[in-house]
Amino acid sequence: MQMQRTNNEQKSYIIAPVAALEGVSAGYDGKAVLSDIHLRLNPGAFVYLTGRTGSGKTTLLKVLYGALRPLSGRAMVAGYDLTDLGFESRPLLRRQLGMIFQDFRLLRDRSVFDNLDFVLRATGWGRRKARADRISFLLDRVGLSAKKDEMPERLSGGEQQKAVIARALLNSPVLILADEPTAQLDPATSVEILQLLVDVAREQRAAVLFATHDRYLMEEYDAPVFEIASHT
Repeated sequence: MQMQRTNNEQKSYIIAPVAALEGVSAGYDGKAVLSDIHLRLNPGAFVYLTGRTGSGKTTLLKVLYGALRPLSGRAMVAGYDLTDLGFESRPLLRRQLGMIFQDFRLLRDRSVFDNLDFVLRATGWGRRKARADRISFLLDRVGLSAKKDEMPERLSGGEQQKAVIARALLNSPVLILADEPTAQLDPATSVEILQLLVDVAREQRAAVLFATHDRYLMEEYDAPVFEIASHT
């Protein structure tokens, strides 16, 4: 598998990209699933990641958040060398990242507010007021202020995904990795979530890598596309 660059690639370059992969191969048990990956994400960039089911999108995301060490090549994310990432450095890297999953992964036994507070406490936010202010700001930003005390099962799919986006933004990430974030949502809600992430990339100068196979959604917002394609 090889990642191919398609439409509308930005020509400008910034000295310090958020993520830079050069000639990266990755896979499992020494067998490459992806090879010769070249990817550069600058601050504020919004980029689609596409490819057929099983093509390696999730493998690439695992490399980017430090769950899978590259087999070869050079890989830097948020200032960390992924080819030599020690166990103790993984939590530090992930504090620079925001993860958005299609299955939400909210804690079902606590409210929206407490889901976000759990993350802040786990990442070293000691002062209760500082945590509450940060959570309130982000819930307002994603349009969930009125739902802060609701349990996840009482939210719609779109509302749960907004809660996940707020969670991903808690520590002001430099890179947001969205793994099929609209797969379980209806078309109108999918466009709303897409627009929210586009706005976040612009406002917070966070790079967003948005994995999707939804061509309709991609037509709603024109952005660079990186496609993982099979070569025979």
